[in-house]
Amino acid sequence: MRARAGVIACAAALLLSACATGERTWSEAMDRGYPPAPAQRVPTSAEEATEAVPVAELAHPRWLAETAERTGIPRRALAAYAGASLRLAETLPQCGIGWNTLAGIGAVESIHGSYLGAGVEDDGVVSPPIIGIALDGSEGVMEILDTDEGELDGDVRWDRAVGPMQFIPTTWGDYAQDGNLDGRTDPHQIDDAVLTAALYLCESGDDVTTDDGWQAALGAYNRSVSYARDVAELATSYADPAA
Repeated sequence: MRARAGVIACAAALLLSACATGERTWSEAMDRGYPPAPAQRVPTSAEEATEAVPVAELAHPRWLAETAERTGIPRRALAAYAGASLRLAETLPQCGIGWNTLAGIGAVESIHGSYLGAGVEDDGVVSPPIIGIALDGSEGVMEILDTDEGELDGDVRWDRAVGPMQFIPTTWGDYAQDGNLDGRTDPHQIDDAVLTAALYLCESGDDVTTDDGWQAALGAYNRSVSYARDVAELATSYADPAA
């Protein structure tokens, strides 16, 4: 399975999303060319999965091995996608977010944390850190002055999208989750980043198993129609009907 490459600077789209989330009907979205919602898949869970377990340990090891082999997604990244969908199935069951949608976003944003030679370490930290372009108002880019004093993105003049799921600092500050239960939140740690993305999508789309909900969620993450099509295509290709 070959994922489409290229980190997308979704930070600017995130900033624009608040006024649009939930305001469009599905028919309006279809007029703009948004795809229908791909089937959402929740993986097989390990035994005794609870909220006290880090998300990377929630999916069954056999499922992880078989799905990583089938899709070509690195197992450590897959564990984060799978675990985040299982966690949200516990905490926000009405949302229905699937691991395959999270994997589709992760593929488009950072090639599962491998963009430009980066990699996901055993502890889930992506190294070297994936930092997006400066959001400096140049052509095709929003102007977002620094909001975090460079703490997350290393830039004290402009904000930049950070991590394998490409969050801007302000959005990270509003939604950050501790996926690996180490007592801190880090956008460069894939469990934290994917769980945060899952929560953001669920709060933006409510029920992402529906066309309206999925479009609202993806529109909040990135307003680009082509982005939504790429994620939908990847999510569909990753989905296992037998899961």
